[in-house]
Order: sequence, then C-alpha cells, then structure tokens
Amino acid sequence: MCWVKNFSVVPQCKSFFLEGTSPNLPGILVGGTVQNQNRYKPICQKYKNIYRFATLYDTTNRIPVFSAYTFSGNTTGRPKEHWMIEPGLDTEMQKMGGGQYQAMIDDYKNSIPIKGVNRGHLFPSSHAHDLDTQKSTFTLTNIVPQVVSFNEGSWNDMERNVRETLVLNCKDAYDQIKAYVVTGAVPNNNKQKQNTLNKRVNIPYLMWTAFCCENKRYKKKWMAGGYWGLNKKGEALNQLTLGKLEEKLNEYHKGKDGPVKVFPEDCPRGPKPTTSP
Repeated sequence: MCWVKNFSVVPQCKSFFLEGTSPNLPGILVGGTVQNQNRYKPICQKYKNIYRFATLYDTTNRIPVFSAYTFSGNTTGRPKEHWMIEPGLDTEMQKMGGGQYQAMIDDYKNSIPIKGVNRGHLFPSSHAHDLDTQKSTFTLTNIVPQVVSFNEGSWNDMERNVRETLVLNCKDAYDQIKAYVVTGAVPNNNKQKQNTLNKRVNIPYLMWTAFCCENKRYKKKWMAGGYWGLNKKGEALNQLTLGKLEEKLNEYHKGKDGPVKVFPEDCPRGPKPTTSP
C-alpha cells in the first residue's frame, strides 16, 4: 500500500483515472484536491511493488469513499483470503485489534450474526486480470460492511454483468480490453439508527459503480453506465446512464464545488450505444 497526499503524485496511480482525472465529489474531492486532508486519504494501492488501483479513504467512517481501477480482462478463481491493512494510516499497525484511522480485522469479527453484514469489495477480485491483482483487492481499505444478501445477490450479479459487458465491448487503440471503473459507497449518517460495525466502522447507506470505455463496435465512440442500490436485504440494483447516476449522487454530495462528476466529458451522460450482452 502507499498513502499519498494526492493521486497525481504517483503517475502509475493517476493512470487509474480516465485522462488522469479523479472524480469530483463536492466537499470531499474537488479538482483532484482533497478538501479535508485530515479526514480523507488518497491511497495508491500497491502490492508486490506494483500499483494495482487507487482508493480515497474516509478515516472518520473507516470505509473507502471509492476505489478506482482499470479493467483489462479478468482471471478465473478466487485467491485464499489474506486480509491486509494500510500501514501508512496508523502508527502502530502491528496491533491488529484496533487502528485509530481504519477498519481492522477484529471489526468484522462476528459481523454476520451481529449485524448481518460481511466484507464487501469495491474493486472486486473478480475484475482483476491476474492473481496478484486479485490478492491486492483483499485490503480493508477496499472494503465496506455490506449486507450479506445484497453482497451475494444483486451486487454480485452486477459485478458479473459489468465484467461481461466490458470484456465484449471495451477496446483501446491497441485493440486491448480496457475500461475505467469507479465504485463507491455513501455512508449512513442517520444518527437514530445503529449504523456502525463494532461502534467504529460505518455501514454504508448506498453503494454505486460507474464505468467508461471506448466502444470497439463504434470507433472513436465512448460508452458509459452505472448502477446504484441501497445497502439492505433484498435490494435490487438500479441500472442507469452515467448522467442519471451522477444526479443520484448529487443528492448525497452537496456543496458549492458541485456537481458530482465521476468521469471527464468524453464519457456520455445520456443513452449509450447498444452493447453486448
């Protein structure tokens, strides 16, 4: 892992964003600059000396705001779970029982019977192109508490559908599979409900994902889309255009530096060209 002051500090990390442009989230990340640098930490997720993806982490809620990655195909299977943490966020990271600024292994102990949630990836291992990149996704800075039936149900179906769509439709100028993906979580700020895990880790209210790529079936045309769903039992995901997803996120990310913008202008906000499947 590698905690940085700004995603642009590391060129390899900047490359996980289309045109090197990170999302615009009013009050959080504006023009590539973190607004509250004591709270929100950009992380260039590094594993075996290679940068794998990027994460903006909320140290107050102890969950990621989003993870961003480039999709270039996927490998099959799933590695044995070996959960990691970000050593740069706390000074005594050898103590696995409790980090001041991030979620720890013990926070998820008995999370299923107590809260009905398990560890939900933002960058899913099923979207990784090789085994080491798969392994790199098993860091708690890429994880949120996700309702089990949602994680294993409609969210899992969405990850598979997006993967198939990107494999079949997204090719770069070199005829290689390539797409940009950003997946995020909106924290639950309802003070009247028990919305934390182990009284430390926020259980998100809503989860979302967006993708953008050049469409191989329409030369020099870009395609984009997104999904969002409430993090609750039996929740179905809403498939949207990028523009409609950004409109939805504007309900939760409000500020003078708006509106929400997940990707640059190349990505269409309206109906996208017909894709397969």
